[in-house]
Amino acid sequence: MAMLVNYDPFRNVRVLQNEINRLFDRDYDDASNVMSQWPLRVDVREEEDRLVLQADLPGVEQKDIKLHVENNQLTISGERKWDETQKRDNYHRIERMYGSFSRTFQLGHNTNPEKIQAAYKNGVLEVVLPKREEAKPRTIQIQIQ
Repeated sequence: MAMLVNYDPFRNVRVLQNEINRLFDRDYDDASNVMSQWPLRVDVREEEDRLVLQADLPGVEQKDIKLHVENNQLTISGERKWDETQKRDNYHRIERMYGSFSRTFQLGHNTNPEKIQAAYKNGVLEVVLPKREEAKPRTIQIQIQ
């Protein structure tokens, strides 16, 4: 019995593009075959009076995380260090990423950089970006005349 299959002429092109994108997200250290830089993934949500940014940083010590604000940009950077007491020869596969990371966010004109707060708990960095007073939503009453 013959079976009909949808032909997608661009399937291979999409697969190739996904592989190229995946490669450019990572930067291997050729000497050790371990990631020397890894992409920092974040969630950003907007609340009425603030923006909240959450980043997963498991295995990173708080002292190895840096936040820097300059020219209306917030940069989160740091490093997940390889435990030098472990021998790499004993590993069959190393998939977790080690090395430095950095990500920069453009702050909107409605955020107040002087009041940024950050907390780190259970491998999650939470950065709170309060909105300026003039940027907060407000209700205007209509006067009946």
